Amino acid sequence: MSHIKTTLILSFLFIFTGFSSVVAQQTRLLDQIVAVVNDHIILQSEVDERTAEYIRSTRGVEFSQDLWFNVLETVIDNYVLFEQAKIDSIVVTDDEVNRAMDTRIRQLIAQVGSEQALEQALGQSIIQIRAQYRGTFRQEMMIERLREQKMRGIRITRSEVEEFFHRIPTDSLPLVPETVELSHIVIIPPVRQAARQAAFAKATALRDSLLNHGANFEELARRHSDGPGAANGGFLPMLPLSDLVSEYAAAAAALQPGEISEVVETRFGFHVIRLNRRQGDQIETNHILIQVREEEIDEDFAREKLIALRDSALVHGRDFRDLARRHSDDRATANMGGRLINPRTGERRLAIDELDPDLYRTLLRLEDIGDISMPARFTTGPQNNRQVAFRIIRLNNRVEEHIANLDQDFDIIRNFALQEKRFNEFTRWLRELREEIYVEYRIDSPFASK
Repeated sequence: MSHIKTTLILSFLFIFTGFSSVVAQQTRLLDQIVAVVNDHIILQSEVDERTAEYIRSTRGVEFSQDLWFNVLETVIDNYVLFEQAKIDSIVVTDDEVNRAMDTRIRQLIAQVGSEQALEQALGQSIIQIRAQYRGTFRQEMMIERLREQKMRGIRITRSEVEEFFHRIPTDSLPLVPETVELSHIVIIPPVRQAARQAAFAKATALRDSLLNHGANFEELARRHSDGPGAANGGFLPMLPLSDLVSEYAAAAAALQPGEISEVVETRFGFHVIRLNRRQGDQIETNHILIQVREEEIDEDFAREKLIALRDSALVHGRDFRDLARRHSDDRATANMGGRLINPRTGERRLAIDELDPDLYRTLLRLEDIGDISMPARFTTGPQNNRQVAFRIIRLNNRVEEHIANLDQDFDIIRNFALQEKRFNEFTRWLRELREEIYVEYRIDSPFASK
């Protein structure tokens, strides 16, 4: 149990850039003070824990004295940035802190299986966990917001991009893999009416068992719910109403603790909801979810609609981007005319070797710029609630593998140049802050005189 508890606490503490102020405060009387930033005391145990966490999360890294001192510098930097965030009046609202903590608590509950298991592992109630770590979360969110504000103000010119590129030795220019630019139109098949009615009837019957026959809610959820929390009796931990789909949130918010809702339809299916407790705009619920069986969706409808849209573009000359904006069920890309981007970099150019298998297989059938695929089946949505959908893909551009150059790869090179400039300017700014904010080393450090 002690190993689990330690791992959970560390994963909680290092959610952002992290510093273990709570653990440090608990061990202050027994620890060596290694540095001071204004009125913040940094203990050896804090740096030890940060170092251990870094080693655990980074493959191939072993402990060394240099690593330990680098971690110490990171801890000092974080406190310096926190002091500057207070000077700049960086504000993080209680609601923002609660949302961040809710997200992390949900992740931890998913790891250990239930809220009760988390409380047992940490030896604290959820309320105590929130109280203990709220200050740490707020500090780290203030630091991150300060970083974002500073980075956002750093721009780069074309001449700076060109200068960055020309500093790269010719024999060191990277090989850019083959890339493509793609757009898609997605249609989610509707549910056949008979299947929808059957799912609604089952949810209604389960609600009747609860209200009129004394059935146990958790037991019914375990036996009948299609939701990801069915094994835990349909339990959903305390969540902000804004994190829930609107229909679920509205129905649950209208209940008194212990009451059971009418059957509620959302895009996930039909829910029967019990409100357990409410704190402000946050609620804790159990629910039973009855989904429409996947085989009962009308796949032919989706295929036929996509074929018609494909013909509109290829035969009748309609703009694919306009068709995507008007008809695609993928709202994240519809506003961009269906254009797909790399979620990590925001780039339009997608490396062939990084495409998901479904997309890659479809791409193999597209030879020329402007080609549009036939409808292909795929799954979309969050991992715990995948949804069947169909799409057509348009090949907008293809760039063969080549040595990096400014003509073809300006946007990619610009991003690297901007990252370097932001890093250098932020590092310089942080050094200036260290001159303005009191920093004292209580041990010999190779960085103390720099």
